[in-house]
Amino acid sequence: MTDRRNIYFFYKKSEETDEQCKKLKHLAEEHGFRVVHHHNEANIIASIGGDGTFLQAVRKTNFRDDCLYVGVAKKGKAHLYADFNIHDTDKMIEATNSEQIEVRKYPLIDVTVDGTSFQCLNEVSIRSSIIKTFVMDVYIDDLHFETFRGDGMIVSTPTGSTAYNKSVEGAVVDPLLPCIQVTELASLNNNTYRTLGSPFILSADRKLTLKIVQDGNDYPIIGLDNEAFSTMHVKEVEVSLSGKMIKTIKLKDNSFWEKVRRTFL
Repeated sequence: MTDRRNIYFFYKKSEETDEQCKKLKHLAEEHGFRVVHHHNEANIIASIGGDGTFLQAVRKTNFRDDCLYVGVAKKGKAHLYADFNIHDTDKMIEATNSEQIEVRKYPLIDVTVDGTSFQCLNEVSIRSSIIKTFVMDVYIDDLHFETFRGDGMIVSTPTGSTAYNKSVEGAVVDPLLPCIQVTELASLNNNTYRTLGSPFILSADRKLTLKIVQDGNDYPIIGLDNEAFSTMHVKEVEVSLSGKMIKTIKLKDNSFWEKVRRTFL
């Protein structure tokens, strides 16, 4: 990893975190790294915090696919995206100095809301903002698949199918599978209305289109990873698997499934 020596630290400002990061910066410089003050100058972006901070680091640095993202947890065990613990500096130095470093790649999804484009590492969620059934026509490519009635829907990457999605009976998907998962939130199923009623997986070549029925419930809450998107009169949301991937350091004995076991079992 001798060609990756510019490192940028992303974290939420606090007295405690400032002091912890000061020590990490000194340690990085002692081992031949150059600490930079803007992420555009970096080829390593280190997120200090939990998985939420990692998602913010990726989003705020524009989902760069030309650098390595490193997640460092401040408390407890490492998380799904944060492979290191802030107190285990030996493992960080060993990993970043290795010339035979392995890289883990996480897929992104491309999201378009009424012509405005975004990217997500976890998921895009769309939910009713009022106490009223939310109605959407669901299209897979050009096929009208179903008319959804319920609280909303989650469309996720493979890695976005772990915490939030798993809590609503979504599957845990191997990130090596290039796909997106679609999970309904409290769908209405009776003798009059019918949806599939279970999560389903779409291949990398598919496009999902959600057309919101304009029946007065057209101010939905749209979540992009852990950020809310504020908009009015949403008519259409398109989702497809992106050609870009986020790269992270792959540690020995820390595969995705070992992370899932550590987090949920």
